[in-house]
Amino acid sequence: MTDTTTKPRLTSFAPQFLVDDLARSIEYYERIGFEFGDPWEGFYAIGRMNGLEVHLKEAPKHEPHRAWRRENEHLDAAAGVDDIEAFYTRCSANGVSIIKPLEATEWGTKDFYVEDPDGYIVSFGGSSA
Repeated sequence: MTDTTTKPRLTSFAPQFLVDDLARSIEYYERIGFEFGDPWEGFYAIGRMNGLEVHLKEAPKHEPHRAWRRENEHLDAAAGVDDIEAFYTRCSANGVSIIKPLEATEWGTKDFYVEDPDGYIVSFGGSSA
């Protein structure tokens, strides 16, 4: 007997970052490669790259918590990248704030960490082309 029921499929999963200055954050994520439409009501924007999204919301946040996460290298998001070396080179050339340079991991990939203007830490990792 064939199972004819439709199985749910996750089609996106996006972090939402609270930011102090929406325009500044949009500009930063554009340097990584995200593309944005017009912000919604001036406080919310969605960036898209390769079918993935980052959501930015201009809203207050708790700075001591951000500092603690930064000091302990707690990631806010992690992304897999094809051709990680080329992506790293592009981010470096575009002035993205890299806080941990590209290096080999124990599990056989390479990764690097960036920190956005609001202190969010994102890991980009993958294998070479």
